[in-house]
Amino acid sequence: MGGRVLSPVLLVGAGTGEATCGILYLASYLRRGGVEAFVRLYDGDETPEEVARSFESLVRRVRPKLVGISLKWFHHVDRALLIARTLRRIDPTVRIVLGGNSASFWWRELSAHDCVDDIILGDGEAPLLSLCRGDEDVANRVTRNTAGQPTRLPLAYVQKATNTEDIYYSHFDEMFLSQLDLNSFSGWVAPGKGCGENCLYCGGARGNQKAAFGRAKPFLRSEESVRRDHGEIAGHTWQMRYDFAGSSAEFLGATWAGVDLSRHCCTYFLWGVPRVELVDALARTFQRVYMVVDIGCFSEKQRLEQMSRGLLKPCAKDAELLDLIEASRRHANLEIEISGIGGLPFASEATLAEELRLVERIIGLDCVIGYQRLESQPGALATEHPARFDMVSEARTFAEFLDYFERREPGDVSVPMIRFRDAKLEAAVQRTSDRIDAMAWKHRDTRKRVNLQGRTRLMNTATSTRRFSLGDWLGSHRAPARVAGEPVTVVRSVDGITLSCAPSLPPRRFSDPALVQGEDGAILLAALAAFERPATVAEAVARLGAKARLDPRSAREVIDHLVDGRFLQPA
Repeated sequence: MGGRVLSPVLLVGAGTGEATCGILYLASYLRRGGVEAFVRLYDGDETPEEVARSFESLVRRVRPKLVGISLKWFHHVDRALLIARTLRRIDPTVRIVLGGNSASFWWRELSAHDCVDDIILGDGEAPLLSLCRGDEDVANRVTRNTAGQPTRLPLAYVQKATNTEDIYYSHFDEMFLSQLDLNSFSGWVAPGKGCGENCLYCGGARGNQKAAFGRAKPFLRSEESVRRDHGEIAGHTWQMRYDFAGSSAEFLGATWAGVDLSRHCCTYFLWGVPRVELVDALARTFQRVYMVVDIGCFSEKQRLEQMSRGLLKPCAKDAELLDLIEASRRHANLEIEISGIGGLPFASEATLAEELRLVERIIGLDCVIGYQRLESQPGALATEHPARFDMVSEARTFAEFLDYFERREPGDVSVPMIRFRDAKLEAAVQRTSDRIDAMAWKHRDTRKRVNLQGRTRLMNTATSTRRFSLGDWLGSHRAPARVAGEPVTVVRSVDGITLSCAPSLPPRRFSDPALVQGEDGAILLAALAAFERPATVAEAVARLGAKARLDPRSAREVIDHLVDGRFLQPA
């Protein structure tokens, strides 16, 4: 006989901001399986007190029998446990389940916490549905036996290339708890599963995928299931986002069939040099394309050394990279960012000089640079065995990672790093890193900056302006009934930045960090209205002085703010 049916279900992310798209695939699958599943996609809470208030209201709203916490990224481990402990205090009867890459990797350590009832290893759709239905034997589940000790069934991969047709997005009109959640979705589509490479810095490399997920090799999902994704979400998002899996024009073209994406933007993360057919297809299909090309590191010598040792995925040579940049110039609607990691093994004075030269050349071609130093990732070769590369990792064990993240102050996004044991080399690497960081951010700032003068003509370039009631926008769990009918105007820029303005709602009646309220909200909307038709900055400053009683300096600050967010752009 089966056990207790666990429905409704609440799925949340372990970190702040937008949760991973995995919880949306899970909720879709559960709903098609007869389980009432909801998602809280966006989380802006910073302090434990805010987390407690949010989950108290969420539990009252959903009355979940099970809460699933997505622990994909390792730097959210402390927050995942905070959420689990908070839920246990609020309602001890709720079943608390963890899943995701980091949960699968750390299942032994996490299952020792009594606030965690189950951990799902690997892809979670089928096991989670089985658990919610009350099945006795749930694949890839870690739970406790009658003695309270963690027990795990043998790991078996439950999704294969031949049976992914039932994994796709659906029920987007039913699973979200608020319009804020739905509008926070950034359009992620997963064309495939897994990674076939063993990069030395990555905790999600092929070896760990096999050990933690049971997935022996990567594969593409079926064209039909990915096409269903596009059909379901096209009307709910302003962009589509993809990673390196499925990076062929033929495959993606088939999954776009029948869906008009000509007014959407696209962000594509990939490594290696994409075929020109893919570049052309992206530029032809989307209104704007932002393509991020990962080259491992900016020193070709260092890159080739790592590749020859099997420590890095196949990456472009400098000449191939520069040819790609040149070939992409014919598409006016396509931008490229070149991404790499600093401080990888086999660094030297010569490789550091190479890094600087290539970065300078790429910036000279007006391409954005994405750059960071080597960080510690659980399970990565460089983290687990830093001595092989004469390096030291700031965290290796579960306890060390957890301690690091628990000590961070709210808003701190730092992670443990891997550094060279040789102090002189480490200092040289850090100097180069600081210099590249400064160059990259200066270039980004220069590209973004608009030199505003009184005669500069601007216009409102916001791509979307919509109106909601406060209850619909924040959800009934966040908006008290007394103010639920207040109007909220939501404005989105060309980059997806969102302003939520509630001018009729002064903070003394109700306040929420997701809103710009009262007079401040009215001023932002008035500034946008001043540029509905092209106008000079001087004209708008005068208009804001007359209508919003703003002094010239304050009016200019508001205009500067809207230009920075690309709500206003030169006419």
